[in-house]
Amino acid sequence: MSKPKVVLTGASGIIAGVLLPALRQRYDLTLLDSRAQDRNGVQVEGVQIVDLLNRDRDSYRHFFSGADAVVHCAYFRIHDQGDDIYFASELENLQLTYNVYQVAWEERVRRLVAASTNHAADFYENYALDGVVPMVTPDQNASDNWYGWGKIAFEQIGQVFASGVTHGGRPLENVQVRIGGPRETDVAEAPLGDLRRMRRALAVYISQRDMSQLFIKSIESEDIRDDLGVPFQIFYGISDNPHAIWSIANARRVIGYAPQDNSEKRFFDLIQAHMAAAGGS
Repeated sequence: MSKPKVVLTGASGIIAGVLLPALRQRYDLTLLDSRAQDRNGVQVEGVQIVDLLNRDRDSYRHFFSGADAVVHCAYFRIHDQGDDIYFASELENLQLTYNVYQVAWEERVRRLVAASTNHAADFYENYALDGVVPMVTPDQNASDNWYGWGKIAFEQIGQVFASGVTHGGRPLENVQVRIGGPRETDVAEAPLGDLRRMRRALAVYISQRDMSQLFIKSIESEDIRDDLGVPFQIFYGISDNPHAIWSIANARRVIGYAPQDNSEKRFFDLIQAHMAAAGGS
């Protein structure tokens, strides 16, 4: 039996690097990026160079033709920038996102799974860490920075396509994954004894196998319709963390996400060191 064909944008990036081992085993991948090396200068096997900011979609349409799904991880950013340039680069990123969604819809791809971010709800994070508000849910959209604002708009592009209203009634199904922290270093890098930073690091953690499971189930689950019948979901991408401030209840319910790891067990020794340094137990 042939493997499903999946297009992965931003294939040389950090998020794609976490996903690639599992995706390579499961799918016939088309890897797209504007560069062939990862951030460490290592060649990523199979990457094809493409400019997805180009509004001439015919120049890369062939990559999407016949695809069963798209995993959209591509992100445009200019580093070391002030607010004006940052805002302008976010607008470019939204154009890139629209290009990918539109060409996927034109080529009749059924579903797109997009790498969003927990920063789409940054406005609520400090309140949640302080216990002022309950757990943040995927229907909350508010940020206090341009990156988070851009990701809210990024998600809403997906909502428009999923509704089908502007596209002749034919939706592009999509899932937006608000990724937490796919790193093994956040707890160790928090200043020793800084329990607030430690808790944030514990809350955001997602292991490689949990993130792979979340994306694969988002690709493959037969029905992702919401309560209104629209094939659109926002899931938080975190492991089964006891210190979580973001809810994964809908990911468990809709696609059967069952994370296998949790940060309290994974970083038990580091937690004890932080507690000891803070004078706690």
